[in-house]
Amino acid sequence: MFKGFLLFILFFLTVSVGALHSADPSSDAPEYPRDSTVVFQAADSYEQALQIWKTPEDINAWIASHFSYDMDRAIRLSAAQGAINSDFSIYTPSEFFATKSGVCVDLSRFGVETLRSIDPQSDPKYLMIEFAPMHVAGNTLRLHWLASFKRDGQIYFFADSKRPRHIAGPHKDTTEFIRDYEQYRGRRILTFRQVESYKKQQRTRAQRLDAPEKP
Repeated sequence: MFKGFLLFILFFLTVSVGALHSADPSSDAPEYPRDSTVVFQAADSYEQALQIWKTPEDINAWIASHFSYDMDRAIRLSAAQGAINSDFSIYTPSEFFATKSGVCVDLSRFGVETLRSIDPQSDPKYLMIEFAPMHVAGNTLRLHWLASFKRDGQIYFFADSKRPRHIAGPHKDTTEFIRDYEQYRGRRILTFRQVESYKKQQRTRAQRLDAPEKP
């Protein structure tokens, strides 16, 4: 009986630690280092990758094995938010494939545009998240970008610089994912929108994440 009690306590602590886990809110950098053990379909060039890769999982496996976060670039973009609308500021998918590093919007662009090339029926889009502003080392952290796709009537999210190995889903809608993601990131999400481009949106209204009603 005592042994069983100890096993129960161990199980409880394990579940509790998992439930309390949240990401470092002060950075969009990956929680974990690259996983060189991930099996992916290798390509010598981005053009060859477009011929080999067929699914979001193919893209995600390459990202998991190769992506590294460029903190200096993140600081530069944070210091000049307007630069995000300049073509030269955000890596093209082929540039990203060559450098294998960047920030959240570089990674999401790679995910969206690559998936549009290999599987346009999956309806790839950008998810732009606006967090409550956080100031770190004199820089304001506010916007975050991911990629989304649809499959069998459900929506999935990937190409997230915070957890580049992860495909989140299935979710019935974006709001369901956003509520989970807010808890995971440990940061309040003010608004979010799914868009066709990472460039400035003129006519797309952002959705607000309202606090859940109290019973």
